[in-house]
Amino acid sequence: MVALIAVLALGVLSAPPSSGAQQPGKLPRVGFLGATTSAATIHLVEAFRQGLRALGYVEGQNIAIEYRFAEGRLERLPDLASELVRLKVDVIVATVAPVAVAAKNATGAIPIVMVAVADPVGLGLVASLARPGGNITGLSNVAVELGAKQLEILKEAVPKVSRVAVLWNPANHFHPLLLREAEVAARSLALQLRLVEVRGPEELDRAFATVTKERSGALLVLGDPLFFLHSAQIADLAARSRLPAMYGIREHVEAGGLMAYAAHLADLFRRAATYVDKVLKGAKPAGLPVEQASQFELIVNLRAARALGLTIPDSVMVRAVHVIQ
Repeated sequence: MVALIAVLALGVLSAPPSSGAQQPGKLPRVGFLGATTSAATIHLVEAFRQGLRALGYVEGQNIAIEYRFAEGRLERLPDLASELVRLKVDVIVATVAPVAVAAKNATGAIPIVMVAVADPVGLGLVASLARPGGNITGLSNVAVELGAKQLEILKEAVPKVSRVAVLWNPANHFHPLLLREAEVAARSLALQLRLVEVRGPEELDRAFATVTKERSGALLVLGDPLFFLHSAQIADLAARSRLPAMYGIREHVEAGGLMAYAAHLADLFRRAATYVDKVLKGAKPAGLPVEQASQFELIVNLRAARALGLTIPDSVMVRAVHVIQ
């Protein structure tokens, strides 16, 4: 009898937990796939985590996150996306356009939440913003008129400028659309644009040498993962070239650049957590409309302006939502 009681007690102790308890190994798993490095995006990852925490998710307790970063080598993205698929994550967070494309090519079954993709319809990621229609939804961060608006503000900040160099990446499918709008705006602003291609970090020094040789009076740097990863180097090259520069990503200004007019990336990453929550609760991406960035922020670095001997007009400063002194 004693032996029987012992066996029964042991059975109770070793019995699996009830279905209402969180079972080890059964946490919902999110695959987080980035194009750059973990160090460069640590503030964006934290914004995503903050968004999750606001919805009741605590990493390591009731949700697990598998992080993968391409370290700026976009050719690695297909393998990294496939790795997340093999891990059978419940949802993949795709940070930017090349990541979203790699994730889409890797799976048509696992839900994908994109975070900062400029033209998801043009890329073929979704059928439409209102009705994505497949396994992808999320947020879009750029409007086609953004390049024109950036030029307008740059001209207002540096009224005497007549020639503007534009740093762009031919590998970024959205840049030609931005350039088309920028060229229309340039004509109305009496500006000459000089387009300078940069496909990799090894081309940056050459690009700035070209800009200096051609006597451009200012610089427009379009938003791009490559430029984001090397934002400090680009800001330094612009400063050494004595070029007032407008950027397409806020983080360039925080790295020492003059000004940026852009969507707030950290806010987009926080909002991406809402899509992840909906997917984990059973919502299908096909029926979750893509959210477009509707508000863009002007950020000004007065320290950089002083180093250039530039006084930013009050008409520009009153629109700045963040000023670095």
